[in-house]
Amino acid sequence: MGHFDGVFAIALVIFCMWRIVELQGFYIVTYALGIYYLNLFLAFLTPKIDPALDFESEDEDGPTLPSKGNEEFRPFMRRLPEFKFWYSTMKATLIAFACTFFEVFNVPVFWPILVMYFIILTCLTMKRQIMHMIKYRYIPFTTGKPRMKGKEDSGVVIQADTV
Repeated sequence: MGHFDGVFAIALVIFCMWRIVELQGFYIVTYALGIYYLNLFLAFLTPKIDPALDFESEDEDGPTLPSKGNEEFRPFMRRLPEFKFWYSTMKATLIAFACTFFEVFNVPVFWPILVMYFIILTCLTMKRQIMHMIKYRYIPFTTGKPRMKGKEDSGVVIQADTV
């Protein structure tokens, strides 16, 4: 069901952007929508339990050993689950699409400035998020099921000595 949500949300975003390009307006609505998408994406990448808070509490008492068997491995849990990410994306896109039908939201603005602001904001926030991910060693994406690997074949044939 998650893939269908994502495909539908992306199709909805493309349709909304097509309408905005056709109308040649509503740049403030588009900018606000882009900022909201960035906020959703950052919440999607951020762990539910901030590792910075865990490390700060360890500094006060010193590092401790795990006291429970399940404390060693903690899977990555998102602050914003995937379903809510796609649902919020679709909801915001529909609201922005509805705003394009009302001329009151078509505020005249020099759109290249908004594009520049958005690119700078995206670069700065993603840099901060990536540095946080590197510092606390977490990866918010799974690469698939882990596969077991055997020893690699060296290609050397060993013959037994027959006596």
